[in-house]
Amino acid sequence: MFSINIYLRFALIGVFLVGGIVLSFVSGFGFWYALPFILIGLILLIGYVLLGTVQSAAEFMQVQDFDACEKRLNLTLNPKWLYVTNRAYYYMIKGSIALANRNTEEGEKWLNMANEIEVPSDNEKAMLQLQLGNIAASKNKWKQAQMHYRTAKACNVSEPMIKEQLLQFEKALAQRGQMKAANRMGGKGGAMTRSGKSKRRRPKMK
Repeated sequence: MFSINIYLRFALIGVFLVGGIVLSFVSGFGFWYALPFILIGLILLIGYVLLGTVQSAAEFMQVQDFDACEKRLNLTLNPKWLYVTNRAYYYMIKGSIALANRNTEEGEKWLNMANEIEVPSDNEKAMLQLQLGNIAASKNKWKQAQMHYRTAKACNVSEPMIKEQLLQFEKALAQRGQMKAANRMGGKGGAMTRSGKSKRRRPKMK
């Protein structure tokens, strides 16, 4: 997707808007001569407000440059004004940065905000659910982790990496289930052993 460097966009907004307004006052042709410049400046400004800096921040995320990614993301004017798709990606990237910095609580907060928005792609939706599932598992909230896994499993995933992560998470849940079953059987076995010992009779003394 074509994108304009954010600093170049800022410069162009200033040139076209300010230049257009100045031209409307000093030019002999008046406002209509300056109108195209003002319109171009407004289009660039509206694009910045609605799209933010999500796309360029995602490029830094791909190379795991989290500091640069966060700095670029912070140049977004207001995430609440973003187009809904970009808003979801904004929250997902913020959550991923927090998790990379081992700030689980903040990461979960941002990812839950993204989860409240309809993520457009099944791949991103599955990735989001896996992230939330891993957080839940790390807190021993296994029922919640299973819920996130089922939601991710229902997505039409095409990315091999996400498919592999789904498989690994499924194995972790299966191992957890086996451990719980073993603990229950161990508890019952111990109870039966104790019960058997209590009923054993001592032989009579002659």
